[in-house]
Amino acid sequence: MELAIVILAAGKGSRMRSALPKVAHPLAGKPLLSHVLDSARVLQPATLCVVYGHGGDQVRAAVPATDVAWVEQAQQLGTGHAVAQAMPEVHEDVVLILYGDVPLIRPETLQRVVADVREDQLVLLTLDMDDAGAYGRIVRNEQGAVQAIVEFKDANAEQRAIGEINTGILACPARFLADALPQLSANNAQGEYYLTDVIAMAVAQGLTVEAVQPEFAWEVDGINDRVQLARLERIHQQVQAEALMRGGASLMDPARIDVRGTLQCGQDVVIDINVVFEGDVVLEDGVRIGPHCVIRNARIGAGTVVDAHSLIDGAELAEGCHVGPFARLRPGTELAAGARIGNFVETKKVQIGPGSKVNHLTYLGDAQVGAGVNVGAGTITCNYDGVNKFVTEIGDGAFIGSNSSLVAPVTIGAGATVGAGSVITQTVPDQQLAVGRSKQRNISGWTRPTRKN
Repeated sequence: MELAIVILAAGKGSRMRSALPKVAHPLAGKPLLSHVLDSARVLQPATLCVVYGHGGDQVRAAVPATDVAWVEQAQQLGTGHAVAQAMPEVHEDVVLILYGDVPLIRPETLQRVVADVREDQLVLLTLDMDDAGAYGRIVRNEQGAVQAIVEFKDANAEQRAIGEINTGILACPARFLADALPQLSANNAQGEYYLTDVIAMAVAQGLTVEAVQPEFAWEVDGINDRVQLARLERIHQQVQAEALMRGGASLMDPARIDVRGTLQCGQDVVIDINVVFEGDVVLEDGVRIGPHCVIRNARIGAGTVVDAHSLIDGAELAEGCHVGPFARLRPGTELAAGARIGNFVETKKVQIGPGSKVNHLTYLGDAQVGAGVNVGAGTITCNYDGVNKFVTEIGDGAFIGSNSSLVAPVTIGAGATVGAGSVITQTVPDQQLAVGRSKQRNISGWTRPTRKN
């Protein structure tokens, strides 16, 4: 049977105390709604529909998606009303209802929910809780069959004592849902059209309701305020950390790592405390990441060491490199095998050859550096004239003395040497020494100024 998935994301989220719609708030670096969409896509639905309301433009901007049918719920009249707005988009046999503020639902759990849906059977995701709070209760008959869902505000004392709660996630035959939704009533404490009322309607029509439960309770935790958001962030990071360790990575403290994207680790990777990974990151075998680093959209080759407080953004490092501490590698940086970037060095759009060293207090931008080059402390490539960017080329085996300024476009030949403190504006041929500094003068009899009274 073909599947349609409807995600309800119309709520304002007033308890977030934010101008940003609730489902657009980030968890692990991406909007809550994006997490739900990612899980939904694993099921390969024929239709994927999001019902939005408050801040619709902001939601759609935060979650750009070409495979989503966006449906507006102009008035928030309850979950049943929200699903009804989406039904014109549904042409499949089975409808699965999800929620944009329940971000950690796993695809494996959703597959279990939809697996047993038949024309005469709905499947409901429920959860047993010691303290069921204000959740809707699952009412069963003496034989244990699900009969109805009663919202907490409408429940009597006996029903409130029930420990099995409704998570809201429901899969049912589309034909039944299309017939049932127009029959919903708002005659309840909230004055809303409850989707949960379709359970009693199904039972009355002779359909059965199967209840399944998630493996982990956090899968169905919803977010209503920033406290809950922070709690789920840590749960998500714990799950990520445990998966990394099971895959062969060592984390110095699993509670102090943040993966805000995807992180692939080879064997024997070591990650120290307070490291943040953003975007798509690959760490090959034996990589070591020091404390307090940020690694974003990067690939780091086998055996490379990144020391503390380094930022690597949009860079690609080959095997056996050494970076940091306190280094900043910006987008377009490519390090060949064995290259070294030291403390307080910044690079941008630079290719650095095998075994080359840029060890201290240097900026290299828009440069091509050959193999075996040594770049002294305080060197800068003057790559920008205020309008255009220009390239600096440094040949194999060149030696750049400390505190040199290389004014691009300029070429330093293979084996050439630039004397310390030089300003280089012209090509330096292979094997030659270039000195571009003013002549030193020593002035005798000079006295330092003194403070006037």
